[in-house]
Amino acid sequence: LSTLHLKDEKTKPDTNGAVVKTDDNVEKTEDEEKEDRAAQSLLNKLIRSNLVDTTNQVEVLQRDPTSPLYSVKSFEELRLKPQLLQGVYAMGFNRPSKIQENALPMMLAEPPQNLIAQSQSGTGKTAAFVLAMLSRVEPGNKYPQCLCLSPTYELALQTGKVIEQMGNFYPELKLAYAVRGNKLERGQKISEQIVIGTPGTVLDWCSKLKFIDPKKIKVFVLDEADVMIATQGHQDQSIRIQRMLPRDCQMLLFSATFEDSVWKFAQKVVPDPNIIKLKREEETLDTIKQYYVLCNNRDEKFRALCNIYGAITIAQAMIFCHTRKTAGWLAAELSREGHQVALLSGEMMVEQRAAVIERFREGKEKVLVTTNVCARGIDVEQVSVVINFDLPVDKDGNPDNETYLHRIGRTGRFGKRGLAINMVDSKHSMNILNRIQEHFNKKINKLDTDDLDEIEKINN
Repeated sequence: LSTLHLKDEKTKPDTNGAVVKTDDNVEKTEDEEKEDRAAQSLLNKLIRSNLVDTTNQVEVLQRDPTSPLYSVKSFEELRLKPQLLQGVYAMGFNRPSKIQENALPMMLAEPPQNLIAQSQSGTGKTAAFVLAMLSRVEPGNKYPQCLCLSPTYELALQTGKVIEQMGNFYPELKLAYAVRGNKLERGQKISEQIVIGTPGTVLDWCSKLKFIDPKKIKVFVLDEADVMIATQGHQDQSIRIQRMLPRDCQMLLFSATFEDSVWKFAQKVVPDPNIIKLKREEETLDTIKQYYVLCNNRDEKFRALCNIYGAITIAQAMIFCHTRKTAGWLAAELSREGHQVALLSGEMMVEQRAAVIERFREGKEKVLVTTNVCARGIDVEQVSVVINFDLPVDKDGNPDNETYLHRIGRTGRFGKRGLAINMVDSKHSMNILNRIQEHFNKKINKLDTDDLDEIEKINN
């Protein structure tokens, strides 16, 4: 499967379609920094070496509740073309993931059915919709038949890689990237059967430049809808593209979250859909021992951390700070003391962050110092200690209970015992900790020297 190759540009499109150079030197505190959803999504894709074994239950709402619900336990049951089945196995998929079990029979059904599906990174959803696109293509027809929208250039490339891998044994299939910087001659028609791109460029190719005949599109995929609608202009562009497509075109929309804004958008672009939702997994603090350490200032917190350090480095630990500045300072101080630490910080490129997480996951670094924004959505199964160097607070200075649960919830996963240590350095932070205790109705004990032996037992 061949593609049009492109050169990467470190630029961001603004809402008018102009290109704005990004300024890497602007210093932001973590408070001011808006979580960059597209960067987070790309990071999750880069660090996923295999599927997440999620315990979330899948809930299916069928368009036609009277028809039987099909789910498959093997790829053979889907009666795929042999060259696609070969591609699936070559990618390392032995059996369908939870979301694939239910989504694939719907996506491959005749006549085609529309689908809105909720799925996090690592659930196999990209492979699922790529399989649907490749199955619908008529390789003899040399024009675009499948269209896939991604929120950014980088995310489009990630999906493109999956298409290339899965279509590896299907050389007649060709892929084109409709992204900024991919200049084609005006009046040129595209012969590639699959087009993946960002909304603005795809809209231009369909309407203004007429590279694509939208009336011939059989499958329209809208990936990462929650990221898409967080970008100004993308929502309207996606709707305009969808309105050009034929009535019998199959519409498939995927989103990690199903907030109201995503729902409203999904219902505008996907008529009469089947819906797959994830039932939310309740995170619990029952298997996690929680302590706090009383200090007077930041330096005392650092000294206390060094005392605890011997006990925690047996396992892997994550240390959370409130700002980039504190995280940078702490990582430097720990390194100066001769400790092996990795720093995950907001000014790093996504690829650099992925490399740091990979080293941590492989156990090359035992301790990861990070901030909220960077660590969101990152699962490292072997973490058994979390230290809140700074307690999590929202922008108004109130306890951020959800972030607290999210941070320390990584240690007690899969029924293992975990440990959380909170650093308290003022009356204000003691008050925050008390409010967190009240919220979860869980007592957080003061850490004494005797407890360090207990910590070593947990880690072993």
